[in-house]
Amino acid sequence: MAKKSWIAREEKREKMYEKYKEKRRKLKEQGKWTELQKLPRDASPVRQNSRCRLCGRTRGYLRKFGVCRICFRELALEGKIPGIRKSSW
Repeated sequence: MAKKSWIAREEKREKMYEKYKEKRRKLKEQGKWTELQKLPRDASPVRQNSRCRLCGRTRGYLRKFGVCRICFRELALEGKIPGIRKSSW
């Protein structure tokens, strides 16, 4: 489980991005790069990390399912992900 502070920081970044999204788009279209630099750093979408929805882990994240590899394996073995099952040959 990730630290609560890390998860809270990511949520804060998401809110900041949503707040400044339209303003960033307009400044980019107008080519006002100096004004764009004056916006908060966390307003940039590049600063966001993808995190597991269940445990908050950043590494081993599977985009298609929105969870980390560890949670994915647990859910797959429990049969909670439709169409996924353990392979054997």
